[in-house]
Amino acid sequence: MKYLIMISHDRQTRDAWQRMSDTEREMGFKAHASLVEDLAESGELVVSAALADQGQAKKVLVSAGRVATIDGPFPEFEAYVAGIYLIECDSIEQAVGHAARIPEANFGLVEVRPVLGAGGPDM
Repeated sequence: MKYLIMISHDRQTRDAWQRMSDTEREMGFKAHASLVEDLAESGELVVSAALADQGQAKKVLVSAGRVATIDGPFPEFEAYVAGIYLIECDSIEQAVGHAARIPEANFGLVEVRPVLGAGGPDM
């Protein structure tokens, strides 16, 4: 089954990353790199990606067939998705175990969701 691990950032995590020493920040990046390596080696990794800061995002609105965009950042959202891992493993418990290795899990900003296929959960 496929699971999406979403990593969010908010003011607290942004401030925490900025306050880190270069060594601490490098350890955080290495934690992500190690997880990617382990997931790739086990065959569970489908894709992983970090996302640009929400200041580079565009909100898309369609009204009466016309497309409009609003440039980020979006102050109405306290937290935003900063990165993802799409993995394939046997259980949500296994996916949660992988997600627990992500540094942002220390802030409660990592979420695991089953991926739905056309007929329900992607089995």
